[in-house]
Amino acid sequence: MTAKVILNPYSGRGNALKRLDEMKAALAAAGVVYELALTERPNHAIELARQAVEQGYSPMVAAGGDGLLNEVINGVAMAAGEDGWPPFGVLPLGTANDLVANLGMSTSLTEAAQVIARGEVRRMDVGRVNGRIFLNNAGLGLESYISVIQNRLTWAKGIVRYLTATLMGIAQNPQWCMHLQWDDGEYNGPVTLVSIGNAPRTGGIFYTVPHADPFDGKLTFVYGHIATRLEILRTLPRTMKPDVGSYVEHPAVHEVHATWLKVRAESPTPMHADGEIVSEAVQELFYQVLPRKLPVLIGKGMRDE
Repeated sequence: MTAKVILNPYSGRGNALKRLDEMKAALAAAGVVYELALTERPNHAIELARQAVEQGYSPMVAAGGDGLLNEVINGVAMAAGEDGWPPFGVLPLGTANDLVANLGMSTSLTEAAQVIARGEVRRMDVGRVNGRIFLNNAGLGLESYISVIQNRLTWAKGIVRYLTATLMGIAQNPQWCMHLQWDDGEYNGPVTLVSIGNAPRTGGIFYTVPHADPFDGKLTFVYGHIATRLEILRTLPRTMKPDVGSYVEHPAVHEVHATWLKVRAESPTPMHADGEIVSEAVQELFYQVLPRKLPVLIGKGMRDE
């Protein structure tokens, strides 16, 4: 069948378009038959992916970063509904490529094209919040507040941009009061952040939900309240540790494995999905996991048994 490759030319700090010939060569060498479409504006990939699924293209391939992956999968979900999602491939052309890293996949375009050509899939969980699909992670409170700042830092690039936005967000130290409810528990009180993970790493270096697993049928989330700027700064380096010494070991931070999470915030909070701001002011949210929903082209030796 013919694949649909959707490319965001602005991914990877604007370098994705410069790598177009490299990408085409990798696909040709792997023998992938495809049609290419380039995005022209924010959310354009949602429309392109929806149309591609309706026209029978398979697999769907996102060529870009995590934001593009989010748009493409939401277009797929709109067209395919609850069943029959086509195989999903990635040509990593983003800055952080967090989902690719979390899945243990290569960032080489040559290897990525070969994975797409082989057609071997593993069924991966996805998350959904207020109707929006996310593949890697979502968040509200400080994490999304930082994402809003990051989007406005047009002068900074890459990891510098992430770190600068983080420090600015901590300096402003916004706080919320929220009611959280999940499968077998609840919390009501002050909150600094809520981070919901289908996978552990985000922003290239941050493990905001360090024990999230995209194949366990769970939606893992972290919530906590750290009141002072100084204590948040002290805790920040621990968000970069994937395991021992992680910030979830802090007594004010809690990590929970669940299948759904309801959030009611007393004051509006921004929210993001896969790093893309979905809303800058929301108060009611419902997160859920869709187990084994997505057949992701992940490579030899990682197929479903």
